[in-house]
Amino acid sequence: MGTGKTTVADGLARKLNYRLIDLDDLIARRETRDPKEIIERDGEAAFRKIETKMLREVLEETSALVLAVGGGAWTVAENRELITERGALTVWLDAPFELCWERIEAGDETRPLARSRETAEILYATRRSIYALADVRIPITEDETAEELVIKVARAVTLQNAKS
Repeated sequence: MGTGKTTVADGLARKLNYRLIDLDDLIARRETRDPKEIIERDGEAAFRKIETKMLREVLEETSALVLAVGGGAWTVAENRELITERGALTVWLDAPFELCWERIEAGDETRPLARSRETAEILYATRRSIYALADVRIPITEDETAEELVIKVARAVTLQNAKS
């Protein structure tokens, strides 16, 4: 949360001339309620089931795309398997907690899984080892612009694809 996944994914899709799909946006359109509402009314487990179903559909139906997934999607083993089976390259935007928290606080939306600094910090710490399973890690600093991050990710993706 707060790493800039959606912003960077949008810029990357434009740069690569790929289609962008934001999984949370797709879920909101299909379910006619956003992830926050689903989590608050039905619980996180119900949301994760919907998320996995939508992820499967997107990966089966679409190619040449940049897919932005919420921070919890990658923590689900089934989702990681679906992504790996498809041969998709995964990128972890690794921002320090303080930067993430500043962005969460500055944002308009309430994060149902990070209602306080303490719960956000616990979530951040517990997810890091799972995020490290991504193919590419992009360290993020406070002073980098979204455009600079897009360039960093595009370079890393190009290098990773050249290795494959």
